[in-house]
Amino acid sequence: MAERILVIEDDPSILRGLQLNLGMEGYTVRSASDGETGLQLARTERPDLVVVDVMLPRMGGLEVIREIRKEDPELPILILSAKNQETDKVAGLQLGADDYLGKPFGLKELLARIDALLRRRRARGEGAQPKAIRRAGGIELDLDARRALVDGRALELTSREFDLLAFFVTHPDRVYSREQLMEAVWGSRYFGTARTVDNFVARLRAHIGDDAEQPRHLETVRGIGYRFNV
Repeated sequence: MAERILVIEDDPSILRGLQLNLGMEGYTVRSASDGETGLQLARTERPDLVVVDVMLPRMGGLEVIREIRKEDPELPILILSAKNQETDKVAGLQLGADDYLGKPFGLKELLARIDALLRRRRARGEGAQPKAIRRAGGIELDLDARRALVDGRALELTSREFDLLAFFVTHPDRVYSREQLMEAVWGSRYFGTARTVDNFVARLRAHIGDDAEQPRHLETVRGIGYRFNV
């Protein structure tokens, strides 16, 4: 199975270049152009490595690192920064980043650093990793094994259905627009419509036994989007 890399970078040209070249190296690449979306993807996608720029809109890269480390002390993190200043490097490493690369950087060096971080992750092995279990009412998700249960009954979900349900379960009690859900679950390169989100929500409701008229969990917020209630 291809290792998964999450790239959080707000420069469109750098982001496209990383997506293309990492994809050519055989990695599965997900991306975000702001810190808040990147943190959401880190939680729902369970990547094998994160590449994160220091300067990001909505949430800075250092704050993203801080939040990731609260939940996953082992996930490899590589910092990028246009400043190439020692203060950025020290701050990022103190927060728990594993490596640092200043812009502009060479592609070969970036790939070598990514490969080294992933080799160390493989060497540690995943047997010691704690299971990432999330519960909401009768819903139970194993984010590592990508299994979902409702009242003890196993759900047969597609990969995207699981991703959407995982996003809702890990981000309860907050309203998200269809556009925000599309960005967080499908990614910035997916060209879908709001109707795509509606269709997937309807399918999730059928899976978990939610009534659209009187939902227990997946509530429609008219004119905005959806809220997941615990």
